[in-house]
Amino acid sequence: MTIVSERAFQDQVVTLAHLFGWTVAHFRPARTARGWRTPVAADGAGFPDLVLVKEGRLICAELKSQRGKLSAAQEMWLGLLSAVPGIRVVVWRPGDWDDIASELQRGE
Repeated sequence: MTIVSERAFQDQVVTLAHLFGWTVAHFRPARTARGWRTPVAADGAGFPDLVLVKEGRLICAELKSQRGKLSAAQEMWLGLLSAVPGIRVVVWRPGDWDDIASELQRGE
C-alpha cells in the first residue's frame, strides 16, 4: 500500500470535490515564531479539516492518514456535529477513496 500524507490526501479530496461541484472550506495553518499554528479562536481547536457544501448537503470531514488518530478535541467536534440534523460527519482515510468518490459524486 502506498503511504499518502494527510496534506496530499487533502489535496486529492479537495480536487475531487471541486470536480463534482462542491464548495470547500479549509483553514490552513501558518508558520509563526512558535511553529505551525492554525489561527482559531474560542473553541475552534479540533474543528474538522474540510467543510463541503453542495445543493443543500453539508459534509464535515476530518482527514487522517491511514493510521492517524483523532485527538480529543477532534472527537468532541465530530460528536457535537453528528448530533445536528442534516450534517454528514465523516472521518476519511486514503483507504476510503472509493467511498469518498461515491459520496461526493452522488446527488442529494
